[in-house]
Amino acid sequence: MKRSAGFTLIELVIVIIILGILAVTAAPKFINLQSDARESTLSGLKAAMESASSLVYSKAVINGVENASNSSVTINNASVATVYGYPAATSAALTAVLDLSSNDWAWGEVASGGVYAYPDGVSGSESTCSVTYAAPDASGARPTITVQTGC
Repeated sequence: MKRSAGFTLIELVIVIIILGILAVTAAPKFINLQSDARESTLSGLKAAMESASSLVYSKAVINGVENASNSSVTINNASVATVYGYPAATSAALTAVLDLSSNDWAWGEVASGGVYAYPDGVSGSESTCSVTYAAPDASGARPTITVQTGC
């Protein structure tokens, strides 16, 4: 009788199944793609807020209201409240200029003044997984826009 020194097909299949199960359970701990995607989305929203605030300021300069602490400009047939030429720190003003879907983003109020946006479906607060917008407090200053990545 001849003795073989290899593995049987059943043994190989069992090892492949065990490796597959380990890969499925261990991979999410090493590869957190969902968190990375949310953080990238927040960075994109910050860039969109900066661009939109610059465009609103340009429109305010054209209208001559860039030094007013409380005014408004019209963009895309919508009135946007402004503070020193930049969008006011309200969800209504920012939604008007950013054209964000209410199905994708939720808003909250910052206690110290301002608003924050976070991806809908994520338990967001101003300190985790959000973009915070605070209007300028003096003429010539720019709005403060910060990203909190704790997704």
